Amino acid sequence: MRKTKMDDDFQGYLVEGAIFDGAADIPCMLSFKNIIVPRALAPFTARKRIKSEGVFLHCFIHDFQFSRLITETKIFIDELTHFDGIICPDPTITVGGSRTINQAQVYFSRAVGFYLQKHGIFAVPCVRWGDSSTYDYCFLGVPKNYIVAISTHGCIAPCKQNNNLLRKVFADGLPVMLRTLKPRIVIVYGRMPDDIFEPYKSMATFINFSSDLQKYFDEKEGD
Repeated sequence: MRKTKMDDDFQGYLVEGAIFDGAADIPCMLSFKNIIVPRALAPFTARKRIKSEGVFLHCFIHDFQFSRLITETKIFIDELTHFDGIICPDPTITVGGSRTINQAQVYFSRAVGFYLQKHGIFAVPCVRWGDSSTYDYCFLGVPKNYIVAISTHGCIAPCKQNNNLLRKVFADGLPVMLRTLKPRIVIVYGRMPDDIFEPYKSMATFINFSSDLQKYFDEKEGD
């Protein structure tokens, strides 16, 4: 009989041996002694056509493009060992959406990260938050005083048509994340506007990588 993800306890193997954090029981990722800082980022979808040396893969792309990394994690282990690291999956957190679904998104991001870490892959926790109602669970499972990755892609748009609500949600949550996790290093994928980031630059080392969309608009402005 064919098995489904439900038969497999929703990928229960991902969290074998994990410690769980908070009322939401979010699996805790590990804290590696030696932190690796990426020299370049490439999307998970490009993993077969790029040189892997010095490159971290990221999942700051549409959810469906990295969905198999969550549902079929095992099959990617050999591929991922060729890269210096990976930023954990970044499932969508919906502002005003279902608390249960948002918590599940956080759960699977940490669960995949923990599983990859157990297999020796340097997986960087990806931290995504919504409005203040998400603060009690969206930072769970992330080691303190460690390295994290965040993205402004989609909430601080590289064009004039910014979504003011998402921009405010990001700006409000950034200091909460920094105070809660006290990260030593923060990888930022996308724009880092001074009006949002400048007040907090003394709280961590920020390492910025331009998003593909940002590069596109920068090139258009330069034409």
